[in-house]
Amino acid sequence: MSELTEAQISLLKDEALRARESSYSPYSKFRVGAAVLTVDGHVITGANVENALYGGAICAERTAIVRSVALGHRKFQAIAISSDQEAPISPCGICRQVIREFFDLGAPVYMYSSSGDKCIVRTLEELLPLSFGPENLGQ
Repeated sequence: MSELTEAQISLLKDEALRARESSYSPYSKFRVGAAVLTVDGHVITGANVENALYGGAICAERTAIVRSVALGHRKFQAIAISSDQEAPISPCGICRQVIREFFDLGAPVYMYSSSGDKCIVRTLEELLPLSFGPENLGQ
């Protein structure tokens, strides 16, 4: 795992918890927030955005990453995720693959409970073993 400072981890947690407030989830009422830490120290957040056509929804993790990429960031150190559930949640399969595109396999994924007092940390490689990434395409 990447070595992050306690201050960086705390900031990621706080921003992921806060990002839930921006969730647009009128159908599921399942709010999710995410925060990514870029390699140059920026923290960028995202929230899930639902759509009446359920396939048009986008998860908080992908929102944070896509927003970051649109701002010119391409490499990240860590990601934090939170929802309104008391138990920490993990990224869905699509999000894991999108995270794989921009994060090193050893990057930590912090998964927080609604209050932030419970946290599960796994590396991307632990969440997506035997993964397929850009290097598999010779890039």
